[in-house]
Amino acid sequence: MSYQVFARKYRPRTFADVLGQDHVVTTLRNAITGDRLAHAYLFVGPRGTGKTSTARIFAKALNCTGGPKLDFDPDEDICVEIAEGRSLDVLEIDGASNNGVEQVRALRDTVNYAPAHGHFKIYYIDEVHMLSTQAFNALLKTLEEPPEHVKFFFATTEPNKILPTILSRCQRFDLRPIPTDIIAGHLRHIADEEGVTLEPSAAWAIAKGADGGMRDAQSMLDQLVAFCGEAITEQNVEDVFGFTSVETVATLASSIFRRDIAQGIALLQAEADKGKDLSQLLSELAGFLRALLIGRLNPDVASAEVPADFWENLGDHAESITGDHLLGVLDRLADADSRMRRASNKQLHFEIALIRAAQSLDEVRISDVIKALERGAPPTPAAPDSPAPPAAKAAAPVKKMKKAARSRNSPPEPDLENRLESLIERAPESRSDPAPSPDASAPAPTPAKDVKSSAAATAPAAELKPAKFYEDPLVQEALRIFEGKLKE
Repeated sequence: MSYQVFARKYRPRTFADVLGQDHVVTTLRNAITGDRLAHAYLFVGPRGTGKTSTARIFAKALNCTGGPKLDFDPDEDICVEIAEGRSLDVLEIDGASNNGVEQVRALRDTVNYAPAHGHFKIYYIDEVHMLSTQAFNALLKTLEEPPEHVKFFFATTEPNKILPTILSRCQRFDLRPIPTDIIAGHLRHIADEEGVTLEPSAAWAIAKGADGGMRDAQSMLDQLVAFCGEAITEQNVEDVFGFTSVETVATLASSIFRRDIAQGIALLQAEADKGKDLSQLLSELAGFLRALLIGRLNPDVASAEVPADFWENLGDHAESITGDHLLGVLDRLADADSRMRRASNKQLHFEIALIRAAQSLDEVRISDVIKALERGAPPTPAAPDSPAPPAAKAAAPVKKMKKAARSRNSPPEPDLENRLESLIERAPESRSDPAPSPDASAPAPTPAKDVKSSAAATAPAAELKPAKFYEDPLVQEALRIFEGKLKE
């Protein structure tokens, strides 16, 4: 027997083998169990997520011996024929090469024929969005009222190109990109079956590069086995496909947090000298920082998207970075991404983004001012080596993300408007002069008439001394916080 690539050899054979699409599998299972089978199904999703495999498994469950049933034998003759695409009752049609109205008319003429062996005659049209408008219109009537023994399965990556009249006649199933940890686990399973040593970090790098597609990941693993033999490391993955290691991305992020621009630019230059795709590197850096931000809200999500090595290599530098400053860093990287798409010198815009991202960490924001006023201290950004302020410690540091144990029931902080109102209410108290201490040598109280006359006499003098306004404690505090200067 000729060699089979991993994508075909390890194609799912039953519903239990379909990974990462539980919402689709559960619905199809319940439809078979409850005898609620529709006449048309549309499978939508990115490439390599299991559209064709799910359609074939569904066809096996419908046409197996004694079917429709869930516990079919994938090794029986009918199921093997369906899996290999040579069944007389399950016709697989390529929508890209059979997109004319003549092919649809020929299909419509064969609809009335009974199935040869199974219970249903199933028409599976892949890339159905490639059909012309005339072909869609020729299929409308048959699709709306087909014979009882006919089922239509459609698959597409671009549902927006399908006519609404076709969509309304189908049950639509959206297959999602498969999570990275699921792909990595399946790759390790394949490596064990093939007797290949695959490092966990290498499996994660392949899964990350596959971008949610299981078939792409299996093809990459197949290529790596041909290149490396029986042992595959993360370095092999980087050399073959030009990916960037998790350690490199973590070091680059850490250089931003530590304001060490020299190290960041040197690391970027080293990656460019290796011929790495800088746009891909920027995307990975932004993705990891996004996971860091999302992880402060839900550590479980971050642990599923980012390997544990990233948090270890990142260290404790991220603990002193508040959520607002982290958003500022992501904004700088997003601006650089849009510029790099149309720029010839991508490295220049990447370096500018690193500088601006590090500078944004030193910016004083309005939230910092309010927190500093509440604490009675000037709002200065946390230094790279200084301990995190209380507000940053309350925002789920990296250590809590590693354990994924942050509580979701913490009370929310008061909003900006309420804190400003509180400060305004306290302002008169801060401006009031302290009560004089009792002194034996103090003059006796003055009668009311004398008080009025003395106040009237001293009022003009007070107006002639505007310097007293700048001696107000609140004004002095504001000048110190905002580093202001008085101009005459």
